Amino acid sequence: MKTHILPAIKLTVLSILLLAVAYPLIVWSMAQFAPNKGKGEVITYNGKTYYTNIGQSFTEDKYFWSRPSAVDYNAAGSGGSNKAASNKEYLQQVQARIDTFLVHNPGIAKSEIPVDLVTASGSGLDPNISVQAAKVQVKRIAKIRGIAEGNLQQLILAHTEKPLFGLFGPEKINVLKLNIALDTLK
Repeated sequence: MKTHILPAIKLTVLSILLLAVAYPLIVWSMAQFAPNKGKGEVITYNGKTYYTNIGQSFTEDKYFWSRPSAVDYNAAGSGGSNKAASNKEYLQQVQARIDTFLVHNPGIAKSEIPVDLVTASGSGLDPNISVQAAKVQVKRIAKIRGIAEGNLQQLILAHTEKPLFGLFGPEKINVLKLNIALDTLK
């Protein structure tokens, strides 16, 4: 018995030291070199503070709409809906989002709506939309705000983030940053 218990206790203590002390300390140390010391990128606008790495809800017609959230943009409980693509309730939700989008964006065909504007991400907190998702909203915003479509296209181009190292992931646009820039556009 002594031959089994003593090694088990030693292994437990070693695991605790490595995984509960050393590893978190290493990760925390590396985070100190990141912007805002690993606490996320923060933007203050109109007296409110926003985290740019957490999705925000934008549903007003004068803004670029954000990606839907399965958790109502609550960072305390991130997650997807966990419903299969064949689930009737899920399909009704997506169809309702498509219908809403078409009502607010006349002249856009259903086939032109990017998937990221009608489906939630896996975390429910995706702060980004695709470039196509931004471009498909230009006509609505230009009409409401009285801004030339070309100016909005330039704004989209200026806020497009390229893939990491030009290889990993698609081009994307942070909706919060884009909408703040849209508000400051004269």
